[in-house]
Amino acid sequence: MSLFDHKVKDLHELLNKKEITVTDLVNESYKRIHEVEEKVQAFITLDEENARETAKKLDESLGKDEQTNVLFGMPIGIKDNIVTKDLRTTCGSKMLENFSPIYDATVMNHLHNAQTVTIGKMNMDEFAMGSSTENSYFKITRNPWDSTAVPGGSSGGSAAAVASGEVLFSLGSDTGGSIRQPAAFCGVVGLKPTYGRVSRNGLVAFASSLDQIGPITRNVEDNAYLLQAIAGLDPHDSTSANLEVPNFVDALTGDVKGLKIAVPKEYLGEGVSEEARQSVLDALKVLEKLGATWEEVSLPHSKYALSSYYILASSEASANLARFDGIRYGYRTPNAKNLSDLYKNTRAEGFGEEVKRRIMLGTFALSSGYYDAYYKKSQQVRTLIKNDFEKVFENYDVIVGPTTPSTAFKIGENMDDPIEMYANDILTIPVNLAGVPGISVPCGFANGLPLGLQIIGKHFDESTVYRVAHAFEQATDYHKQKPEL
Repeated sequence: MSLFDHKVKDLHELLNKKEITVTDLVNESYKRIHEVEEKVQAFITLDEENARETAKKLDESLGKDEQTNVLFGMPIGIKDNIVTKDLRTTCGSKMLENFSPIYDATVMNHLHNAQTVTIGKMNMDEFAMGSSTENSYFKITRNPWDSTAVPGGSSGGSAAAVASGEVLFSLGSDTGGSIRQPAAFCGVVGLKPTYGRVSRNGLVAFASSLDQIGPITRNVEDNAYLLQAIAGLDPHDSTSANLEVPNFVDALTGDVKGLKIAVPKEYLGEGVSEEARQSVLDALKVLEKLGATWEEVSLPHSKYALSSYYILASSEASANLARFDGIRYGYRTPNAKNLSDLYKNTRAEGFGEEVKRRIMLGTFALSSGYYDAYYKKSQQVRTLIKNDFEKVFENYDVIVGPTTPSTAFKIGENMDDPIEMYANDILTIPVNLAGVPGISVPCGFANGLPLGLQIIGKHFDESTVYRVAHAFEQATDYHKQKPEL
């Protein structure tokens, strides 16, 4: 049995009883990485020397007094678009292949305060653009349940490392489902917090009005502990919310009696596999037995979410990625005779195909003559989608549906069809457009691959989302299943 089969709270108790050390936990992580990383390919950069040094110092402080902080000494993986001081941050791109940041992201400062141990940086789709981690410049991460399948994206490395037991938990980022979709594909728990709950300072921007950092863990309780550590107001991020952070762990009562669940008919309709649909209906039966009630509702504008999202996200990406010009930092072409060559060749050589595709789409949507027809219209659709959610939440506590339309697809299967690839996020994208929180928890299997249940809550009501997710988890054993590598 691996140490990582324990919950964080149990490991914390073992540390305080001096039955294990932080060094033991770090050793466990690197031992597992050396065993399975060749098959999984979850990491871009390992930080072994620093991690072992940190563990040694924490063990010394542990010997002096008892630790009250539950995350003390816990090994964590960090998605490679979250900047880490003096530790290479690549965003999965040739453009930032050798970039060493001079400061830490706000979430990293929170983790340092919580005294976690950073094991390394996780593989991802380049600049978080993708649903399969096949768009990374460095490698293709594989699904621990089936090495011929994708782990999802763009936080594929973060989810695969947790599922395969290489780290206890990890941080990902979610712009259109990039935490929840890989969590579903890899059979782990992934939360996208409310927009503004967690600081984006130090997250390399893809689409600034949609991006959120969130936790990926083995179980709901660990997820709540990790969100607790990274949430809160940040003066360095004007979009972070000035709201008190509740104790999310207190919400894990297992009691959902009287809770009202909405199930959008659009989330169980065309394009959703029979296995995914059935797993949600089975999950609803479990929640009914626990005392909750559910009714079918409609989110009528969700059918426009995919179109709206790709216009808005690509438009913001084209603006955000303009900074990578070969002059200030990052890759610089050796093939330039003049300034114009420097710009064009740097970007042509430094960016991958998917990133170029989205930059061009976004630049087109923002250009004179097309702005009103595409960008402005997409913003109006976004408002309609947000209003749909608010209307449902007037009468219901949470919205439930599948996280993804099917289980993980095969590596290479959708690479030549961008539209098919984009459709994988059809059930997660509306949550980002509305800015509400959503979690994916394991809820079944089809052909040996995991399926995810998505639970969506009101703005800043992660507590209720966690309460429902935890109650479902306690009544089932899907989260206890592990891939055999």
